[in-house]
Amino acid sequence: MALFLVQHGKNLPKDQDPDKGLSPEGNDTVRRIAQVAAGYGVAVKEIRHSGKKRARETAELLGDALKPSGGITSSDRLGPTDDPAAVASDIRLEDDLMLVGHLPFMEKMVSHLIHGDQDRPVIKFQNGGIVCLDFYPDTTDWVIKWALMPEIG
Repeated sequence: MALFLVQHGKNLPKDQDPDKGLSPEGNDTVRRIAQVAAGYGVAVKEIRHSGKKRARETAELLGDALKPSGGITSSDRLGPTDDPAAVASDIRLEDDLMLVGHLPFMEKMVSHLIHGDQDRPVIKFQNGGIVCLDFYPDTTDWVIKWALMPEIG
């Protein structure tokens, strides 16, 4: 049981794509990360994305590899400036939920869950990276269980 947070892959600039879909590099990176996650046996029941093109495309690539039984859906509460506390109150750990969105939302969400202060940084996301959160054993305290990032340098 876990919560997976994903920053969308690198996107095209607005002058190349007004909707800022994934760039070829972003597409390749997300596809690679998705295959690694699948290889490690990451089990996701549902993937939700912000509805923006780059997040939807990222979610679809992850879905192709992870095969979520609950499918892929859009959420209107995962935008860059949405409130993490509002989303956090609806999270049920047994759902094995993956959220695909944007900065600063994703970093603020981790901060909110870890220590209740969304403005106190805990982790730096990378485009296409996955952060897995879970409860510390026998508690209701959130911890970062693992992170899978495209670059380690």
